Amino acid sequence: MSAGPQKPINRTILKIMRPLVRVMLRNGLAYADFAALVKGIFVDVAGEEFDLPGKKQSVSRISVLTGINRKEVKRLLELPPDSPDVDNNNRAARVVSGWMRDPDFTDARGNPKQLPLISSSSQPGFDELVKRHSGDMPTRSILDELIRVGAATQDDGLVRLTSTGYVPSINNDEMLRLSAEGASDLLNTIDHNLQGDHAVSRLQLSVAYDDVPKEGVELFRNLSREKSLELLTHLDQFLATQDRSVNPSVEGDGRYRTGIGIYYFEEVVCADKNQPDKDSDARDTPDVTEEKKRPRKR
Repeated sequence: MSAGPQKPINRTILKIMRPLVRVMLRNGLAYADFAALVKGIFVDVAGEEFDLPGKKQSVSRISVLTGINRKEVKRLLELPPDSPDVDNNNRAARVVSGWMRDPDFTDARGNPKQLPLISSSSQPGFDELVKRHSGDMPTRSILDELIRVGAATQDDGLVRLTSTGYVPSINNDEMLRLSAEGASDLLNTIDHNLQGDHAVSRLQLSVAYDDVPKEGVELFRNLSREKSLELLTHLDQFLATQDRSVNPSVEGDGRYRTGIGIYYFEEVVCADKNQPDKDSDARDTPDVTEEKKRPRKR
C-alpha cells in the first residue's frame, strides 16, 4: 500500500502505525475515533512544545503547524483536559519489586522468601510487605490480584512469589496502560535521538538476525527472558536506592522519571525453510543509535 511520496518520515510512520492499528481494531477503535483523538494531540503538542521564544502561542500558529483550521483548533483548545493517571506505578508491581529486593523479605541468596500472610514477632509477613511497598492498599486486594495474574500462590498459610514480574491479563485496562507507557517511552527516546542536538544520546540498542529457524527462535526466546529478568532485577535494585519515595534520605534537585525497558520481538520472514525470502534484507530498519546484525550465510 502506498501513502504518497515515500519520504523517510512516511516510511517510519507507516511502520510504527501498522501494529498500533492492529491494537486499535482488536479493541474496537474505528478510524473516525482515532482521527478525532489524534487531531486533539496535534493541537496539544503544537501548542505546548512548538511555541516561538518570547511569544505566546496563538490559534493561528497552531493552525499553520498542524494544518487544522482555526475554528477547529479553537474548539479543541476549549475542551476540558483529560483526567490524569491516578498512579503511574501499579501497586501490585511495586509489591513484587519490593519482595525481590527488600532484605526483610529475601533470603541470604537474595531470593524472595515464602511469607506468612500475617506478620508475627519473629517474621514480617505479606501484610507488612504490602504496607511497606504499596501504600494504603488492602492486603487481600493485592494478594488476590497477584494470584489472579499468576505472580503468587497461597498454600498452607504461606504466600509464595511464583513470577518475577507483574503482568496483568491480556487486553484488560491495566495491560493497555502498561503497553502505552512502554511504547511512549520508546518513542520519546527515538524523538530525542533523532533531534541530534543533544550532547548525550539515549540508549537505544537491539540485536537481530533474519535467518533463524523455528528451533533457534524457541531457544532464544527462553534465553532472552532469563537474561533480561536478571538484568532488570539488578537495575531495579540500584534504582530503588536512588528513589526518594523509597529512600527519603536521598537528596538532589528536581524530580525525574527514569528507567530502562527491554522487549522481545519475532516475525515470520518465510514459513518455508526451503524458500528464503529474497527481500528479507530490505525489511530491516536499523535503530537510531545501533543495530547489531550479521549477513546471512548461504
